[in-house]
Amino acid sequence: MNIEAFREYCLAKKGVTEEFPFDENTLVFKVMGKMFALTGLERIPFSVNLKCDPERAIELREYHPEITPGYHMSKKHWNTVNFSEGLATNIILELIDHSYDLVVSGLTRKVKQELEKL
Repeated sequence: MNIEAFREYCLAKKGVTEEFPFDENTLVFKVMGKMFALTGLERIPFSVNLKCDPERAIELREYHPEITPGYHMSKKHWNTVNFSEGLATNIILELIDHSYDLVVSGLTRKVKQELEKL
């Protein structure tokens, strides 16, 4: 998966926006204003930080060398996923979905209702 495919997949999700809140090289994807994915556009090889359930994060890191504790993020709640090392696309897509779903589950009831209307 390349950065364009990653971007398109994220933007196809309901309520997602992309922005550059930190600098012109850090692309952030948010659902209803809450971050669920970010990537450095100048990072080679391409990698992305995704939110993850803490217990699952540990398990993923043990089984997949492409997944490490989140770079410049809370190591407990975020993973960095390196796309260049052969991690299967279906796993990457599932990790994006998991990150998105975690953030949505933490939204207030009012914001969840707004999201459902989109």
